Amino acid sequence: MRALRSRWKLIPLAGAVIVAAAAVAATATARNSASPIRIAVLSDCQGAFGSFDNQDMAGVVTAMVQYAGAKAKNPNKPRDGWVGGQINGHPLKLVGIGCSNDRADTAIKETKRLMEQLKADIMIGPLSGDESIAVANYAKQHPTKTFVDGAAGAQDTTLKVRAKNFFRFNGDGAQWNAGLGDLAYNKLGWKTAAVVADDYSFAWTSAAGFVAEFCAVGGKVTKRVFPPLNTTDYSSYAQQMPTNVDGTFVAVGGAGLIPFLKAYEQAHGPIDGKKFIGNLFWGTPGQFEQLSSRVAGAYVGGAGTAGDLATPAAQAYNKMVGKVFKQIPPFGAAAPQASSTFTFGYYVNTWGLLAGLKGVKGDISGGQKKLQAAIGKVKLRTPYGPVHLDKNRQAVIPVYYQQLYLKNGKLAVKTVGYIPGVDQSFGGTFTSKTPPPGRNFPACVKRNLPWIGHTQVPKVTG
Repeated sequence: MRALRSRWKLIPLAGAVIVAAAAVAATATARNSASPIRIAVLSDCQGAFGSFDNQDMAGVVTAMVQYAGAKAKNPNKPRDGWVGGQINGHPLKLVGIGCSNDRADTAIKETKRLMEQLKADIMIGPLSGDESIAVANYAKQHPTKTFVDGAAGAQDTTLKVRAKNFFRFNGDGAQWNAGLGDLAYNKLGWKTAAVVADDYSFAWTSAAGFVAEFCAVGGKVTKRVFPPLNTTDYSSYAQQMPTNVDGTFVAVGGAGLIPFLKAYEQAHGPIDGKKFIGNLFWGTPGQFEQLSSRVAGAYVGGAGTAGDLATPAAQAYNKMVGKVFKQIPPFGAAAPQASSTFTFGYYVNTWGLLAGLKGVKGDISGGQKKLQAAIGKVKLRTPYGPVHLDKNRQAVIPVYYQQLYLKNGKLAVKTVGYIPGVDQSFGGTFTSKTPPPGRNFPACVKRNLPWIGHTQVPKVTG
């Protein structure tokens, strides 16, 4: 009987051990299989900006490698994406990469495919202005999903649409051109200017920054010309450009820039670079090299970037892009392309997203409300200076502008101006109640802007 009683006493004990062991195993399994975070990217692989597709993806993947422990699938083709990467045990799964073409309807078609068919939780992108306005409106209709911009710079995206789940850690086109109007009037001596810009939301915003500032300091814009985006024959638009002005601001971008300049030369003779200021496309790595010596001496707006900045942070960022990728097609070696608005835009927006995910330890439950609140509070010390978001989830950024010059017989870019802390209101010029940038807005009026006369000279490499 004692033996029997002893046997019965041992049975519950053994059961308890088994149950306890099972509980430990279940807990370990749960920790090892945290729910994945499903991420999509929307880029342009066609249209006016299709050549920058791999720059977009290089920015995303570099940030994933640097801040989430991912690995590039192919060091010579960023569009192949990443593998690995996690936040607090939650795998960062790339569910798809959209292919747009700078058109809003295509962007929405691809967004629906990524978010509704492939079931992404979060989307990074798009690249272009009209696309971003459409995606921000889509975001409003899907508040339980989170969207961060890619590199799009249309003002309306954040100032007018104001979707609470759409975040932009890059500047808009007007912000990027801070300093250029002051430069034109007070340093170059321009009193009158003409403007030519693609006829769509980003270029309107880009031109708006120059017009607002040039007129603010006393300049007069006498002519504004707007060729449609993706124009192939610019001859009629070039002929509309006046020559009886002190200078011309050009916001024709992407695939249209070089054809426009050639048409201008055919209409008016050789270009004098000192009489031109271009927007970011004039200094974008992979594009400016194709402009040739015709534009040496021209000043160019940036995109919150400065590839020759001598700070340790800027140099480390260039090296990081070059470490993750050897090549970014079709433009060649990766590191020199780090300062492209497309590489950096997608990089800084992905970084802002990852910082928000870390803030909530990868928890995207509850309709992603905690994640969205966390992203809105993110502050980044970027390679080019501090960035934070305003109440509309739009970045307040440092701005740089450059000049094109000849170095060993080839066109090169040097950074010559720096303005910290430029916000989307552009010194109070733009609000949610003012008209959006367009063919006739802003009007040419004199006003005070806080940075006039205070542009700084940044330290750059030799």
